[in-house]
Amino acid sequence: MATLVNPTWLNAGDWLNLTFRLCLATLIGGAIGLNRQTAGKAAGLRTHMLVSLGAALFVMVTLTDGSANSDALSRTIQGVATGVGFWGAGEIIQLSRLSEGKPKVKGLTSAASIWATAALGVVAACGLWWVAIWGTLLVLLILSGAKSLERFIPPQRGDDD
Repeated sequence: MATLVNPTWLNAGDWLNLTFRLCLATLIGGAIGLNRQTAGKAAGLRTHMLVSLGAALFVMVTLTDGSANSDALSRTIQGVATGVGFWGAGEIIQLSRLSEGKPKVKGLTSAASIWATAALGVVAACGLWWVAIWGTLLVLLILSGAKSLERFIPPQRGDDD
């Protein structure tokens, strides 16, 4: 079975392949961002598109470097995951408020969607386009469908030690 693009390593002169990967990363971010935008969340369409594209760009720099190896790619992916994780933590803190003397945590799903969007941008940059498409569909399913399932699960809130 032939693939549309070769996974992982890139030739810097292969503009069609580079363009396809960047466009796929941008479209993935757009699909997830549109979902968040229509839900009225602070991190919406443009934010998710930029996160996915940015993650893809960082990875593609490593993939097009003539001396690149799997260690360099691993370090780049770890850096993207860590950086986006810190940004997501800021999203959670920024949206949290005190109510009735207890902190009300908000923004967890937005932070998780930003982190997943970055991961999908990395996957697209690596040329694993089927994984990127399926991952996007699963994220959208979770964001759209899991909320309706939550109403069937009774809340178990209590004081944890």
